[in-house]
Amino acid sequence: MRIISGKFKGKFIKFLKNDTTRPLRDSVKENIFNILKHSNKFKIDINNAKILDFYSGVGSFGLECLSRGAKKVIFVERDKRALQILKKNVTNLLISKNSVTLVNAIQNALDRNKKEKIDIFFFDPPFLDKNFLENLKIITNMQIFENNHIVIIHREKNSNDNFENILNVLFSKNYGRSKIIFGRLI
Repeated sequence: MRIISGKFKGKFIKFLKNDTTRPLRDSVKENIFNILKHSNKFKIDINNAKILDFYSGVGSFGLECLSRGAKKVIFVERDKRALQILKKNVTNLLISKNSVTLVNAIQNALDRNKKEKIDIFFFDPPFLDKNFLENLKIITNMQIFENNHIVIIHREKNSNDNFENILNVLFSKNYGRSKIIFGRLI
């Protein structure tokens, strides 16, 4: 696994091989960033953006954001083994001052950061997890997002999540087994 673009382009990041985490494939990650940069459905500038990376695993998405000029990434991960590797990746890239790593449950992370407005939310929950829908509702209620925000969700291609009254889905794309959903909170 590697950083695709930006100041850390080509640097490898450590990852975890187990049954509870699945790394975001480089090709899927690259497509997400191409859409962020070139979409005509929304305008998001990764430069100086604040990102909340939920279910961050070893930090592949958030690290890529920092490489591309994001101002700050808040990583939230519950798996302690993945969190150890995430912290090593942050240390190896010397980006501790631009990131916060939380082992808390997502609700605690949101409570801790309720004064900060976020530009990009990235959710990469386990494919069977449906709790992330509740987290989207909490974010909406807390109003911790910028007006021009984007929510990106990585799900299994065949997932059938109900985003009614939670998320305005702008579009989704399938990549192999993965489905990437882009939307805005309602």
